[in-house]
Amino acid sequence: MVSVCIATYNGAKYLKEQLESILCQLTESDEVVVSDDGSCDGTVELIRNYKDSRIHFFPNERRKGIVGNFENALLNASGEYIFLADQDDVWFPRKVQLCLKGLESNDLVLHDAVVVDSELNVLHDSFFTLRNVRRGLWRNLYMNGYIGCCMAFRKEFLKYLLPFPANIAMHDMWIGLRSELKGEVAFINTPLIYYRRHCDNASFTGEKSRLSIWDKFSYRFNMLRNVLFQ
Repeated sequence: MVSVCIATYNGAKYLKEQLESILCQLTESDEVVVSDDGSCDGTVELIRNYKDSRIHFFPNERRKGIVGNFENALLNASGEYIFLADQDDVWFPRKVQLCLKGLESNDLVLHDAVVVDSELNVLHDSFFTLRNVRRGLWRNLYMNGYIGCCMAFRKEFLKYLLPFPANIAMHDMWIGLRSELKGEVAFINTPLIYYRRHCDNASFTGEKSRLSIWDKFSYRFNMLRNVLFQ
């Protein structure tokens, strides 16, 4: 069974397109777990009115931010295999198939993506090439290549991931660094999603950081401390 975990926040503009690209790849026993963080743009209505019993909705009682929002989705996932999904991307048709094949002998897989703008115009053919993505704890602590929308992992691996530490800035970086220490990871060099970048993104992974030098040092220090000692 596959669980696709989506954290939504004011994502109504793109969410239907993403859901359609996901649902057509799932079996009747799979599920899409949606955690919402207090949307006020029609996202909640879109989800509640969706005519598909595979969609399970778990709104937060109070705002948790992107890390806590994904944690809520993960805590409610039932599947043996977990896929993370952003609310505004579009999955390619063979994503589930190829990721499940990779998970036959690995704890986590990370695949490439085509980077696009809000209208799906291609900005970069390969996120892996754009960010020079490769293995390594220190490498990804310095420049993270583990983006959640390109991840799938075994549910049993959650024992190394949850609960998310309170002071981490990025859940996907946390998952990637923990997988470097605790798991077997496979990289799939084939792009399997359109990774949409636009002014309304909840995160700015892949773009120039707006953080100060001190902020960069602080969140990396906190991340490393948690990765090594939690």
